[in-house]
Amino acid sequence: MSGPGARLALHLVTDDRLPFDRLREVVDAAAGAGVDVVQLRAKSVTARELLRQALVLSDVVDRRCLLVVNDRVDVAVAARDAGARVDGVHLGQTDLPPETARRLLGAHAVVGWTANSAGHREAASALPPGTLDYLGVGVIRPTSTKPDHPPALGVDGFASFADGSPLPCVAIGGVGIDDIPGLRAAGAAGIAVVSAICGAEDPAAATRALREAADAPALEADASALEAAAALALEAATVTR
Repeated sequence: MSGPGARLALHLVTDDRLPFDRLREVVDAAAGAGVDVVQLRAKSVTARELLRQALVLSDVVDRRCLLVVNDRVDVAVAARDAGARVDGVHLGQTDLPPETARRLLGAHAVVGWTANSAGHREAASALPPGTLDYLGVGVIRPTSTKPDHPPALGVDGFASFADGSPLPCVAIGGVGIDDIPGLRAAGAAGIAVVSAICGAEDPAAATRALREAADAPALEADASALEAAAALALEAATVTR
C-alpha cells in the first residue's frame, strides 16, 4: 500500500459523548498513529454544528487518513462546498439512499452502508455496481455507544454474513483488540471501533496496537477491494483541494 489512507482496515468512529475539544485531541492522536478512516458521528447535534465539527476535523486530519461523515450526506456536501476535504459518508438503513449519495459525492467518494441482516445484504447486492465500497456489519458485541443496536451478531454471525456478502465487510460494534484475530478469520476486511480509541487514556498507543493487529496478514487480501476506492478518494481530494 502506498500513501496514507491506501486502505480501510482500521476505522475510528467518533464518540459524541466526549467534549469536542477532547475528541479533537483523540482524532489528532489516532490520525498520527495510523488509523485509516475517521468517521464523524454526532447524532445529537444540529446540522450546522456537525458541519462545524467536520470543518475542524478536516483540518485536524490534514490528509493523514480519510474523513467520512456518518448519516448526513448534506453535511458532507456542505463541508466540501466550504473547502474541507471530506472523503465520503457512512449511511444507515434509514438515511438517504446510497445511489443518491454516490451521485452527489461522485465516483471517487467512499460510501459505506450499515448492514446486519440477510435483507440488508440482498439490498446491497441489488444496487448498481460501484454504488457502495463496503458494508459496516454489526454489532459484534453489545455496546453502550449505540444503545438502540440490533441483536449482537458475535464473530460467528459476522462470519455467516460476510461469507455471503457481495462487498467487503467492516466489523463494528463492541469490537476489542482481542476480537480482531477471530474477525480476520471470519473474513473481516476491516474493523471499526469507538471506545477502544476514544475511551483510551492514550489514544495514540491504542491506535498503534489496533493498527498492528489490523495489519496482520489475514487482513491483507480481504482489504484489497477497499484499497482502490480509498486511494481514489485521496487522489480526487488532492486534485480538487
